[in-house]
Amino acid sequence: MPLAPIDHQTTDYDLSHAYWLAKASELAYRDQDVARSALAEWGFDRFRHFASRHQMPFPLDDTQAYTAASDRMIITAFRGTTPHEIRDWLTDGTTPPVPGPANKGFVHHGFHQALASVYPDVRDAVEEFRTGGQTVWFTGHSLGGALAMLAGTRMYFEEPRILADGIYTYGQPRTCDRLLAAAYNSALKRRTYRFVNNNDIVPQVPPAPLFTHVDTVKYFDAHGRIHDRLPFVDVLRDRVTGRTADMFAPASDGVRDHFMPAYLANLEKNLV
Repeated sequence: MPLAPIDHQTTDYDLSHAYWLAKASELAYRDQDVARSALAEWGFDRFRHFASRHQMPFPLDDTQAYTAASDRMIITAFRGTTPHEIRDWLTDGTTPPVPGPANKGFVHHGFHQALASVYPDVRDAVEEFRTGGQTVWFTGHSLGGALAMLAGTRMYFEEPRILADGIYTYGQPRTCDRLLAAAYNSALKRRTYRFVNNNDIVPQVPPAPLFTHVDTVKYFDAHGRIHDRLPFVDVLRDRVTGRTADMFAPASDGVRDHFMPAYLANLEKNLV
């Protein structure tokens, strides 16, 4: 059964919209011309790509994102990175967290620097494209999810005239401390959906309690079924199931569960 096309009039949580924003996140990994062409087919006639080389030595070399707009909707998607790269990056404990947007709490230093390198251009593009009160959405996978969450945070606390209608992330790492998470949840909890696939390793780093997650979580179990927050014991049992499901898999379960195709497959499974 073919999936319905993206609905440009969506204003609230919808699983079909979650699928299309996951597809938008996947496009952030592609060449900008490929992304532009695909989004044009979806009905987005304005497109701007952003890329910035980091000026400080990170395991990740650059930040990339794009903003696409139609007459009803604006999507900004941030590119992620591979599990191996992000593990090296996030476990580097030599740099302390830095103050978060509007000095609310703290964020991981690398996330802050990565977003800062493109945020002014992203903000300007959203403002330029928002000519008719379009809805505004941020999305990303892996590192891109952290940047999408922080972009929505900065937009809310620093540019309050533009409030994100939704922030959808996939395999997002822990991004901030409890103070910023609390401020974020008070403002954006009902607009945020953080998808986690079973044993995905990236949402488990960087380490707690220094870093934490924001709400609201959407969890895929070992069979690909989607849940709102599960009891802790059920999550542990389900993670064991996931680890033993395929003993001959070419990658560890935690890495395999992180890949974007796994998220897209689970979303499709729950839509049909």
